[in-house]
Amino acid sequence: MSTEVRVPTLGESVTEATVATWFKKPGDAIEADEMLCELETDKVTVEVPAPAAGTLSEIVAAEGETVGVDALLATIAEGAAAPAPKANGGGTPAPAPADDAGTEDLPVMVPTLGESVTEATVSTWFKQAGDKVERDEMLCELETDKVSVEVPAPAAGVLKEILAAEGATVEAGGQLAVLSSGEGAAASATDDKPAAETSKASSGKDVEDAPSAKKLMAEKGLTAAEVKGSGRDGRIMKEDVLKAASAPKPAASRASEPPKPAAIPDAARAPIPAEDAEREERVKMTRLRQTIARRLKDAQNSAAMLTTYNEVDMSGVMALRKEYKDLFEKKHGVKLGFMSFFTKACCHALSEVPEVNAEIDGTDIVYKRFVHMGIAVGTPSGLVVPVLRNADSMSFAEIEKRIAEMGTRARDGKLSMAEMQGGTFTISNGGVYGSLMSSPILNPPQSGILGMHKIQDRPMVEGGQIVIRPMMYLALSYDHRIVDGKGAVTFLVRVKEALEDPRRLLMDL
Repeated sequence: MSTEVRVPTLGESVTEATVATWFKKPGDAIEADEMLCELETDKVTVEVPAPAAGTLSEIVAAEGETVGVDALLATIAEGAAAPAPKANGGGTPAPAPADDAGTEDLPVMVPTLGESVTEATVSTWFKQAGDKVERDEMLCELETDKVSVEVPAPAAGVLKEILAAEGATVEAGGQLAVLSSGEGAAASATDDKPAAETSKASSGKDVEDAPSAKKLMAEKGLTAAEVKGSGRDGRIMKEDVLKAASAPKPAASRASEPPKPAAIPDAARAPIPAEDAEREERVKMTRLRQTIARRLKDAQNSAAMLTTYNEVDMSGVMALRKEYKDLFEKKHGVKLGFMSFFTKACCHALSEVPEVNAEIDGTDIVYKRFVHMGIAVGTPSGLVVPVLRNADSMSFAEIEKRIAEMGTRARDGKLSMAEMQGGTFTISNGGVYGSLMSSPILNPPQSGILGMHKIQDRPMVEGGQIVIRPMMYLALSYDHRIVDGKGAVTFLVRVKEALEDPRRLLMDL
């Protein structure tokens, strides 16, 4: 008797999906509700659980195929095979050759990386060959042009072999490692454990360091030996790296290190004195940083970029925020910040100056009748721009909640590719870092980006009197090929008016 696995309901107006990843292969024993595969639609990722326990007998729709709602994905044979033995020793293992009794080699594959992303770089391995792992325990981290992708263990067992070392470039669907699962693998890991622990102790490396800590160590030029871990079993956390980076280093530490070989100068670089070369450190740019550099330069090369400036008196917004912030937080469970005011003000201005919310496609101008607002967020690994979709139809509370959520996910490297695509306009807040004035660079193919800056008390003349007002400089960078100076200035004036008198936003003025 067999059970059919079919495509579930995908959501309103969604009629088809693509099979992204199969987590099981024909012949694998499965439990009821265990995840079999993952489907990708235009908007969401859908997991397909097993409707019954048994053995996966046949996969009908392979990875990459497009399937409709209720289409047949696979079949499950009930009772066709016994479940694989647990790593904790439960059950009786099936007969197997004496040299690898109860073991099975499973490939660890590169997961789906996202739309239009075909390769990634192996950033960090958190396990070494011979280490025992639990199911869904994080094995390594991959870095794409925009996001970091964690690769979990497909089963409990022992990491037998690492095929793609740190720094290697791998393609979507490629193999990263080999995992031995089953009772035999667990026994082997137990036998090898003392040797592995000795190796770790001698090297002083903790492979369980937090991913954020590893990235920060690379940025600060620190090694694991220079940081004292405060986490479980000496695991190094992000706070430990920050503490080590701020601590004064002993004067003799540099002298005791062996000198690094001097870099070979190229034609564009003058020769470096030996004493300076010993104090240099060369670090390969991450894929994210390379992409940021390429896209920013492309924006300068392809767009006729121009920046216009204005200033805004923030007294109105600050007074309104002070009056209602406690009530706002009590009702909505989120703090009332400045970003919701700026987002609403920009949406209001974009409706009046639609060319700032448009893009050039060949010889056509594509006007967006919606606002997908990009919010630039600084992270330890670089600048990312998550997109607040349909911001023009959101309330203040919805905007604040979504921005807070996206900011946290961005700093943790958890943003998906879909969450950073499709923006029509961007806001960049350099004021949080103390910037008083800057000219932001466009985020192609968008035609406009607003730069916010530090709020600073300045003397202003009102009615012939000098008064002190909290002022902020605003900068709008725009593509002059599509936006004229009149449109750019009008946009900034409308943002200024809305912020200086927030009641205008309520009355659509």
